[in-house]
Amino acid sequence: MKSPINLEFLRTTHALKIGAFFFISITFFYLGKHWSDGYQQLIFFTQDSDSDPNSNHEVSISPNFNKSFNVSSLIDHNDVEKVPEKTLTQPSPATQPPPETQPPPPPPAVDDSVEKFGIVNENGTMSEEFEVGSFDPEMVDDWVNETQVEKEGSESVTKFVIKKFGLCSRDMSEYIPCLDNVEAIKKLPSTEKGERFERHCPEEGKRLNLNCLVPAPKGYRAPIPWPKSRDEVWFSNVPHTRLVEDKGGQNWISRDKNKFKFPGGGTQFIHGANEYLDHIAKMIPEITFGQHIRVALDVGCGVASFGAYLLQRNVVTLSVAPKDVHENQIQFALERGVPAMVAAFATRRLLYPSQAFDLIHCSRCRINWTRDDGILLLEVNRMLRAGGYFVWAAQPVYKHEEVLEEQWEEMLNLTTRLCWKFLKKDGYIAVWQKPFDNSCYLNREAGTKPPLCDPSDDPDNVWYVDLKACISELPKNEYEAKVTDWPARLQTPPNRLQSIKLDAFTSRKELFKAESKYWNEIIAGYVRSMRWKKMALRNVMDMRAGFGGFAAALIAQKLDCWVMNVVPVSGSNTLPVIYDRGLIGVMHDWCEPFDTYPRTYDFLHAANLLSVEKKRCNVSSIMVEMDRILRPGGRVYIRDSLAIMDELQEIAKAIGWHTTLRDTAEGPHASYRILVCDKHLLRASKQ
Repeated sequence: MKSPINLEFLRTTHALKIGAFFFISITFFYLGKHWSDGYQQLIFFTQDSDSDPNSNHEVSISPNFNKSFNVSSLIDHNDVEKVPEKTLTQPSPATQPPPETQPPPPPPAVDDSVEKFGIVNENGTMSEEFEVGSFDPEMVDDWVNETQVEKEGSESVTKFVIKKFGLCSRDMSEYIPCLDNVEAIKKLPSTEKGERFERHCPEEGKRLNLNCLVPAPKGYRAPIPWPKSRDEVWFSNVPHTRLVEDKGGQNWISRDKNKFKFPGGGTQFIHGANEYLDHIAKMIPEITFGQHIRVALDVGCGVASFGAYLLQRNVVTLSVAPKDVHENQIQFALERGVPAMVAAFATRRLLYPSQAFDLIHCSRCRINWTRDDGILLLEVNRMLRAGGYFVWAAQPVYKHEEVLEEQWEEMLNLTTRLCWKFLKKDGYIAVWQKPFDNSCYLNREAGTKPPLCDPSDDPDNVWYVDLKACISELPKNEYEAKVTDWPARLQTPPNRLQSIKLDAFTSRKELFKAESKYWNEIIAGYVRSMRWKKMALRNVMDMRAGFGGFAAALIAQKLDCWVMNVVPVSGSNTLPVIYDRGLIGVMHDWCEPFDTYPRTYDFLHAANLLSVEKKRCNVSSIMVEMDRILRPGGRVYIRDSLAIMDELQEIAKAIGWHTTLRDTAEGPHASYRILVCDKHLLRASKQ
C-alpha cells in the first residue's frame, strides 16, 4: 500500500524541481573544476574600513589577476610591498595605469633606487638609527637628502612632479632668510641706525634662499605644553646660554640641567612681572588691564616675561626685539608660548597699523628715543591708540647723573611737543598718555617740530615704508578712534571698518558679521568632529586673516592659544580692524620669508591663500617657508580650491608632511577641499 503512494509523490511538481536543482548543481561543479585546471584564477576580495564600521564592503578585481606567483616569494616580500605607497617620486610612464578597457597592472616592484621615508628600512624592519628625544617613534622620519622639482608631460597635459626636498645643513637650524642675509648686510652703506637688523631678503629668484628644509637641532624634543612652558623650556630646543650668562643675575632666565627656567623677572623688575604690573596699575588707576587695556606692545622684550604675565590679566602683548647680541630672546619667547616677533626700531616703519596698541612698554629697551628729532618715538606715537599709554622704565627716569638727567629733560621736551600728557613718575617708571584728538596739535606754535604729516600720508601703509619725522594725525571724527572695552570689542564691528578699502558692494558691517558667523560655525565643527581641544594648540598663525574671524572663533571656543593674524599685501589692509577687535597681527608678503625663527608655530591656517598667491610667486617656496616656521608635531590646514589640491599634495609629500584631503562642510561636490598636513621630526638618513 505504501509503494503506490511514494511513486505518486515522485510525479509531483515539487519533486521534479528538487531533482532539477541537484542535477544543475552537480553539472556546474564538474564544469568549474574541469575548467579551472591549468588556468590562472580570478580572485575577488572584499576590503572593509576599520575606521567606519558602517561603511559598505567594496568588491574589486584582484591585482593578482592574470599573474602567476611563487607563494614563497610573496611571503618574503609581504612587508616591503607597502613602501611604494609612501614614495615621493612620481610613477614613470611605464607604470601609469592602462586604458580603462584593460585590467589594472600589478603594484610596482620594489627597487633599491626608489626613495622612501619613514622608520622602516630596506629590509622592512624597524630602524633604530635616529634620534627620537621625547617624540613618539611614529612621529620621526628618516630623510634621504635629494632636492628635485620638475615638470613633465606633453604640451596639452603637464604633470607636476616633485621629489623630496633635502635637509639643509645643521648650522642653518635657526636660519631666518631675510634677517640672516649676510651678503646684503655687507653691502649696506651704513649700519649706525640699526639697518643691519631690518629685512634684507634674497634677490628675486632666490626669494627664500631655500631649496631645502631647515633641520631641528640635535636632541630636539616635543615642546613643553602651555601653561607649564611659561616657566620652563627644553635646553635642547633653544641651545644657547648667552642670555643666562648676561641676564641670569637679573632674574630673567636660568639653566637647570636639561631645562631653562624663567623666574618671571626683568632688568627693571627683578622681583617679578606680577609685582611690576601691580605697581603700574596703582600708579595709574585708569590702566585697567583686561578691560580698557587689551592690546600691548613690549619693545625690547627680553624673554617676554612682561607679556607672559599679562596674558593671565586678559591682555595680549606682542613682544618684539631685534636679532642682536641677545639674538635668541624672541626664540625663547615663542618656545614659551608667548606672542612675539623679530622687529627693530631702525629706519623703517614696523609692520603694524596706526592706533594699534592700547599700551606700549619699554623697560631698558636700549633705544635712543630722542635721536633724529624723535623719529623713533614718532613711530611709537603712530602705533599708539588715541588716549593710549607709554610706559618707560629706564635709568634716565630715576638716576641723577648729569648725562642721564639731560636725557630725561630731552624726553620731557620731546613728549611735550608730541602733545603727550606726562601723568606720573614713580620710582623707576614714568607714564605718558597720548591725546584723544587733534586739538593740541592744531594749537601748537607755528614752526613747532615735529610737524604734522602730509594729509596724503597713509599711517597704515607700512610695507617697506621709511620712518617719517612727523606726527600722524588722529581721525578727524573722534568717534572713529574709540573702541569698546574687552571682551565686547571682539564681536563689535569697529568704527574704522568703514575706512577699509574693499572690492565689495555689501555693507562692511554685514561682511564683518558674515565672516564671524562663518568661522564660528566651522571652528565649532572642528572642535566637535576633529577634537581640536585635544590638540597641542598654542602658537597659531592665520596666514590670510581677513577681519580676524578665525582667531575670534578660537577665543569663542575657549581654546587656550593665541593667533598671529597675517594680512597679505596682495589683499585689502584689514589690519586696523584686527587690532580694534583686541587681536594682534602683522602685514606680510608671502612671496618673502616671515620674520620668525624656525619651529615657532604649532598650527598654520591658510584659507584661500595659495591659489591667490600662486599668481604672484612660487607656491612650493611658500610651503617650504611654512615648514620652516612649523614645529615638528605641528599641523597645517589648507582650505583652498580643488583645482590646486593635486599640486599642493605633491609639494606637501615632497616636504615630508603626512597629508589627508577632506571635504568641506558643503560636501564632496564643492569646489573647495581641506588639506590637513602633519609635520614629523625629520632626521637625515644614514647612508
